[in-house]
Amino acid sequence: MGYHTFDADRADKLEDAQQRYRFLSAEELLWALSPDGDETVADFGSGTGFYTDDVAPAVDHVYAVDIQDAMHDYYREKGVPENVELVTSGVDDLPLDTNSLDAAFSTMTYHEFAGEEALAEITRVLTDAGRLIIVDWAATGSGDHGPPLDERFSGAETANDLREAGFHIEHTAIRQETFLLIGELR
Repeated sequence: MGYHTFDADRADKLEDAQQRYRFLSAEELLWALSPDGDETVADFGSGTGFYTDDVAPAVDHVYAVDIQDAMHDYYREKGVPENVELVTSGVDDLPLDTNSLDAAFSTMTYHEFAGEEALAEITRVLTDAGRLIIVDWAATGSGDHGPPLDERFSGAETANDLREAGFHIEHTAIRQETFLLIGELR
């Protein structure tokens, strides 16, 4: 399992579009997911639903998965799209059916749940050839944004973990502060 989760008392910070899109734009996330409109996807570590809201209009159904009820409360107050279902759960024990997701994504939260148990659950709930997009804070970053450096993973380390879990890595982008990986279950 990863380290600490984001403090729900600071949830307003997660709605700062100028700051969030600096590290991952809505367009880049949608490019990575490549939806055609009828997918069922999950946002692991959905928080306030910032990126969930970007994905929801492009797919059929989104499970917004977060371990903190307080984050879902914030999202409810903000307004949850009709095709988004809030799920309070850790990624290592998902209350989703086997082969129920066409794709899943994690934006700046992989470090919070990384581990064999979570990856095994993700592979269980993804369909054959299901896509997993991970964008997270890089261990090689400065540490000026995001979690402390000692709580981060490198893109190479994460890609290796995904390969060991049965994913083919289709795309890797290593940046100054973050990395983006697209994996397809094989």
